[in-house]
Parts: sequence; structure tokens; C-alpha cells
Amino acid sequence: MKRDPVVLMVVAMVVSLMLVFGFHMARKSDGQAAASVGDLKGKPAPDFTLQSLDGKSVHLSDFRGKAVLLNFWATWCEPCKIEMPWFVELQKQYGPEGLQIVGISADEGDSKDGVSEFAHNMGVNYPILLGKEAVVDAYGGVQFLPTTFYIDRNGKVVDRVFGLKGKGEIEDDVKKALAESQVQAQK
Repeated sequence: MKRDPVVLMVVAMVVSLMLVFGFHMARKSDGQAAASVGDLKGKPAPDFTLQSLDGKSVHLSDFRGKAVLLNFWATWCEPCKIEMPWFVELQKQYGPEGLQIVGISADEGDSKDGVSEFAHNMGVNYPILLGKEAVVDAYGGVQFLPTTFYIDRNGKVVDRVFGLKGKGEIEDDVKKALAESQVQAQK
């Protein structure tokens, strides 16, 4: 079967235009999300009450006095699966220094039992909370997973990261949150 080169060129051009338009829209959405989330930097992290996997009500303010890595994730999110073992290691390593990692499941269709089983299989050693739309909205509308917020001991947002970063970068952000917490505590 011989393919018409004109048809192939047209298909290639259409695909190229779709990719360019898609990248443009993704960058535009990322900028909008960054603008709304950027408004939180240096401000108190929105408090919330969410249910943990063991049925307890957990408030972000329960962790006041600790640096918090607040991670929005989902069971279907491949990059989330990559970073979760790193979070387990970081919780072990920096927990004694005052770090508390908290995961918020953004799974809409998955049951509490499904999220619990997934977290257990991943060896998660930090609290996993069941997310609600109101909490997502309070944090600027999480458009990408994973999304991670770094919160100091005083409850202020130090930084946020959209998407997967390398373990070293995550660890640097943890150190920054712990250091900023110490600097503010000394003031």
C-alpha cells in the first residue's frame, strides 16, 4: 500500500499544531496555577480538617511546630508512585528534626479501602488524608499531581512544587523548610 506524501504532510502538520497548542495551553495553565498558588507563599497555609485512613479527623494546625511537606497525590499518578518511597525515607531521616510529611489523596473514584491498601503497599509511614474539593480550592486549585507544599513550623507556606522533582531537590526543599522554620523561631 502506497501512502500519499501530501496526506502524510497534512497529518504531520495537524499533529504538530495540536502539540504546539497543547504545550501552549499547558504553560498558560501552569502560569495561572502558579499565580494563584504564588499568592500563598509567605502566608499562613490554609487550615483544614480531613479524615485520615484510620477514621480520625486531622487538622493541618495539629502539626504546628513542625515543618510540613504537604503532598497532593493519587493512586493512579505514576510520578506520585516514584516520589512516595522518597517521602518514606525523608520522614525517617528528618522526622526527628521536626519534619512531618502529610499526604492528601486526590483520588475521586477510589474508595478509602483502595487508598489505604495502596498506601500500605507503598510502605507509607506518614499520615494519608482523604482530600476534599474545598481543600484543593484553598490551595489554589491543584491542577497537576503531584503537587507539594512546604510549610514552616509557624504554619506559613515556604514554597510549592508542581510535578515530580528529583529526590535531591525534594530533600533540598525539606532542608529549606526546616531552616526557615529555625530562622523564624529565632526571631
